[in-house]
Amino acid sequence: MLELLQQPFVQIGLAITLVAAGIHAYLGFHVVSRGVIFVDLALAQAAAFGYVVALMAGQGEHSGISYVVALAFTLAGALLVSVSRDRNDRIPHEAFIGIIYVGFAAAVMVILAHLAEGTEVVSEITNGSILNCTLGELWTVTALYVAVGLFHYFFRSKFFLISESRKSASDMGLRIVWWDFLFYASFGVVVTYSVHLVGVLMVFSLLVIPPVTALLFTNRKGRRLVAGWLVAGAGSVIGILVSLYFDLPPSPAIMLALISILVVAGIFRMITGIGVSPMRETVS
Repeated sequence: MLELLQQPFVQIGLAITLVAAGIHAYLGFHVVSRGVIFVDLALAQAAAFGYVVALMAGQGEHSGISYVVALAFTLAGALLVSVSRDRNDRIPHEAFIGIIYVGFAAAVMVILAHLAEGTEVVSEITNGSILNCTLGELWTVTALYVAVGLFHYFFRSKFFLISESRKSASDMGLRIVWWDFLFYASFGVVVTYSVHLVGVLMVFSLLVIPPVTALLFTNRKGRRLVAGWLVAGAGSVIGILVSLYFDLPPSPAIMLALISILVVAGIFRMITGIGVSPMRETVS
């Protein structure tokens, strides 16, 4: 396995996984705080639909045009997510998000139904191809995610306020639908590129499992972010190493590593009693 770790394709795959883990764990903080757990699946499926449309039009899955087409559908999905929230919350927002996901998933299956390599395409979209990535893709994904990270840093006060209390944001006069769209659009930029690198399911895992694990122990914003990054990074490294040692597909191995960390953390909390205590810990 040590010899494999010295291979450029493994190092590139590991680097891409860690870069993806960093931005997804941060975005996952907002996703979990907003209670829109499946928005990542919906937007990832929108991106997957875009890639399939581009593929059927004769474009390569990793071409620039494919990314533009996929991003266009992802942004359309982001707009739908932003405007579909019922003001009185009579209908759960997750219901609309689920409908968006099912719609794009059904469209993918219909388009690929009579394509000879349809099963292979679905498998790659679902699981990604981390160990087939190039150095150029590593630099591209790093630059893209850093740009999105800077965007969120400059507008962090508004994004965090809406994630933590929509009512307070509304009382302060923020145009929530507009800021929601900006959040989901930037979220979509990340998800669109991630889908063809790591797959739909791993996007979901990196977004949800690290922040959920962190929430077992703290409500504090800074600690949650750090804990989420540590879990995402550790799960990614462990998953890659396990996949190399046992000759397994990397994305599922990383997902199982993240779930294992969550399970161990949950057991540790039950045994030790260490965790969030609403009477002692406040959000900051």
